[in-house]
Amino acid sequence: MTGMDKEIILEGLALSPGIIIGKVWLIDNKKAKAVKRRISRDEVEGEVKRLHKAVNDSKDQLLKIKDKVFSEGKKDHHYIVDAHLMMLDDKMLIEDSISNIRNEKVCAEWAIAMVIDELKEIFENIDDYYLRERGGDIDHVGDRILKNLIGEEHVQLAGIDEKVVVVAHDLSPADTAQINKEKIIGFAIDIGGKTSHTSIVARALEIPAVGGLEEITDMVQTGNHIIVDGLSGKVVINPDRKIFQEYLKKQQRYNYVEKEIHKYVDLPAETLDGTRVHIAGNIEIIEEIPSLISHGGDGIGLYRTEFLYIGRSEPPTEDDHYNVYTDVIKRVSPHPVTIRTLDVGMDKMMPFFDHPEELNPAMGLRSIRFCLKETALFKTQLRAILRTSAHGNVRVMFPMISGVDEIRAARAILDEAKEELKSEGISFDNGIETGIMIEVPSAALIADLLAREVDFFSIGTNDLIQYALAIDRVNDHVAYLYDPLHPAILRMVKSIVDAGHNANIKVGMCGEMAGDPVYSLILLGFGLDELSMNAFAIPRVKKVLRNITLDDAKVISEKVLSFTTAEDIKQYLKETIKSRFSGELWEEFNL
Repeated sequence: MTGMDKEIILEGLALSPGIIIGKVWLIDNKKAKAVKRRISRDEVEGEVKRLHKAVNDSKDQLLKIKDKVFSEGKKDHHYIVDAHLMMLDDKMLIEDSISNIRNEKVCAEWAIAMVIDELKEIFENIDDYYLRERGGDIDHVGDRILKNLIGEEHVQLAGIDEKVVVVAHDLSPADTAQINKEKIIGFAIDIGGKTSHTSIVARALEIPAVGGLEEITDMVQTGNHIIVDGLSGKVVINPDRKIFQEYLKKQQRYNYVEKEIHKYVDLPAETLDGTRVHIAGNIEIIEEIPSLISHGGDGIGLYRTEFLYIGRSEPPTEDDHYNVYTDVIKRVSPHPVTIRTLDVGMDKMMPFFDHPEELNPAMGLRSIRFCLKETALFKTQLRAILRTSAHGNVRVMFPMISGVDEIRAARAILDEAKEELKSEGISFDNGIETGIMIEVPSAALIADLLAREVDFFSIGTNDLIQYALAIDRVNDHVAYLYDPLHPAILRMVKSIVDAGHNANIKVGMCGEMAGDPVYSLILLGFGLDELSMNAFAIPRVKKVLRNITLDDAKVISEKVLSFTTAEDIKQYLKETIKSRFSGELWEEFNL
């Protein structure tokens, strides 16, 4: 038995659910390496020309991929390619690289690598994991330019003509846009996080995937047998007969459960006694919409818009916003779309703003605070949202509100935008609903006051838990304290719901807590009107809600509020859920 034939078990990150057993197709696509070479003054213009040619070649390659994607009917995937094309047109990327060539007297490869490394470092220091993984796009664009400079070949997935599990260092959006799901049945990659474009596309195509495996590309060769467990994040290379049989049974069981869960996709989230809960999806890019629809989502409860701003040398125009928003609206019509306004800080993710560095940006000039300071930028987005409202059911939502003054200031700018559009004769929904995210403790404590100012609440539990429990979710030393079942969090959520309902406004939730079947029972009992989650969770939550009465959920939610620790609550939920639900349904609960 050679080294490449030995059984190896690896643990990574579960990127896309499912279990697949197949053969490896190894792709050697490790990042191109730039070598620093000093140049003379006479060589400068030649290197600048080389850089321009590499950028233009990169554009041509991506445009060909985009045309192919369109010709194959995969129109939902072209937006990922568009994002890379937009980066290739970015002045900062090109001008800074040219500046490095001229001022540092270095070759084009080293010049572009310097800029990419600077941009990557900016993204790596961002707290928000959705935004942090957009740094991968910068990396992919830089790698494409570098390979064109060096003369290296680019990965081609379109030519694969047999059913395989692709093993690679990473897959760029341009790679994944070419995927034929009839041939590529799984992914196992060295890097990649849960919100990377590779993960999003894998989930949209329902292809099992595991990332964060670090060096799997050094451990396999094409033809090896492999198991990819997109539920646990495990990958088994060259499994023995025992493990093969175990996973074959797991795969069969998973496929059976998925088939059963799929029956709930087109059914409403309605309890046994007739109470309806609106189930929506959280999305960031348009490629997530097909998955949202296929999993039974009733619209978009959280549309993140930060991707329009990040890594650009100039802010997006009103039409940039409008064109993207209207496309989203049309794709989910007649269902509602809740557009969250810009939710990032003043860091270098938006280099078109020159602000001093902050020691604690998570609690600094970010989100609504940033927008109220940069009112022109804010109004541009609000005008686009208002224009979009003429084409469908749109709501606008302000993030990180901490007090009444911020709501009034934001609404004043919204009113200004309305008056401008009226004077310009541009149509919009004058009665557009305006809401806020409740995600900081101060907002939770004065929810009764805030409820008088808005049309709806959406509880952002990801940040609310972090701020309320004073923990950093990405700090391994304290991440264990992050617990949605902490009594303080549950009491806070209940008080927010009560405050909203007392003011006759609807209350939803768009954090990760909303998509957990266990938590959905408690949230139903608390009286939440809407739960917004990742698409995969939608039929699972529907299944749970359709197998309980509102009265029973209230009993459960009232009981959990009486416990003093999260562990006591978990134990109660284990016992209660196991006694109330069938064995098949019990498997949906991760306790």
